[in-house]
Amino acid sequence: MKAMILAAGRGERMRPLTDHTPKPLLEVGGKPLIEWHIEALARDGVHEIVVNTAWLEDKVVETLGDGTRWGVTLRYSMEGRDHGGALETAGGIAKALPWLAEHDDDAFWLVSGDIYAPEFRFDPDAAQRFASGTAQAHLWLVPNPPFHAKGDFGIDAQGLGLADSAGPDGQRWTYANLALCRASLCSHIAPGTRVALGPLLYEGMRRHEITAEVYRGTWENVGTPAQLQALNTR
Repeated sequence: MKAMILAAGRGERMRPLTDHTPKPLLEVGGKPLIEWHIEALARDGVHEIVVNTAWLEDKVVETLGDGTRWGVTLRYSMEGRDHGGALETAGGIAKALPWLAEHDDDAFWLVSGDIYAPEFRFDPDAAQRFASGTAQAHLWLVPNPPFHAKGDFGIDAQGLGLADSAGPDGQRWTYANLALCRASLCSHIAPGTRVALGPLLYEGMRRHEITAEVYRGTWENVGTPAQLQALNTR
């Protein structure tokens, strides 16, 4: 199983910190946010990782290198160099697919480089179960943070994601930016096209092709300088 770490965004809400530092390189607990993911992936047996870049992308490459220090291989899908800017999430996945999958049915991990989830396990058993099934994606959802009180998706009694309603528990949950994906979710997108992932997830849920579960471990979407400072203080 391979993985993709999303690291191309501008991080507008993090300015001025991100004027000179890519958001995934901002530090929590003395190391860049993205490094927490690389270490966790390596620990859980994922050794081939694609990182997409756009904003200040040379700094990402210079800081992380080829991955040797973590025992992994890092490849860089450089959207800024090749397309003049970030391609959004689905567009970024589509560009990186040649490094992630050989066939539409192949699966891979997906994680945003700017979240903090130090207890999350990139569980090989979960990956194998997903790869053996038919779902287009499996999402981890979290309790709604204050800045996103309405949430994104519900979960039905069979574990299917719900695009348009809460689940039997009466809840809608927030997408944690942690997922298992099948290549076919984005393989129809022409490389170099800007496409958001959200609409594809909603459409997939309406076709009953996306599963989900709630993750209750430590999780932070580090969106502002104040949030970053508070997290480091804790």
